[in-house]
Amino acid sequence: MAEKEKPRRPLPTLLEPDTQPFWEATKNHELRYQVCDDCNKIVFYPRRHCPHCMGLNLSWKTSQGEGSVYTYTVIRQIAHPAFRERAPYIIAWIDLDEGFRMLSTIVGDEITIGQRVRVTWDDQENDISLPLFSPV
Repeated sequence: MAEKEKPRRPLPTLLEPDTQPFWEATKNHELRYQVCDDCNKIVFYPRRHCPHCMGLNLSWKTSQGEGSVYTYTVIRQIAHPAFRERAPYIIAWIDLDEGFRMLSTIVGDEITIGQRVRVTWDDQENDISLPLFSPV
């Protein structure tokens, strides 16, 4: 009897022009974000224009990858087969020290709101590394 193939985790595509520089940077374990050169506001998630002033002059910066947990939830029921063996796992909104908020997985099984976390990397196939966070 043939062994059943393990379900594959869905991964981002590098073909999407707005987020491609973000995912390219993850290959080097860099967490990147944008800053508007017109109004100096932080832009995250990556996009072509500033949502604050609609300016098109955006620069890329590299985050130190440290922040605190804004809020979180524990995922216990899994619909996608690639995530079933991971359950339960924690998804959290992370407030990065540079001033933007991002959604990510927390490595570990305990977390509290306000807890300090640091980026860690889950290297995947196709030269993509996913930013995860672990308690400091």
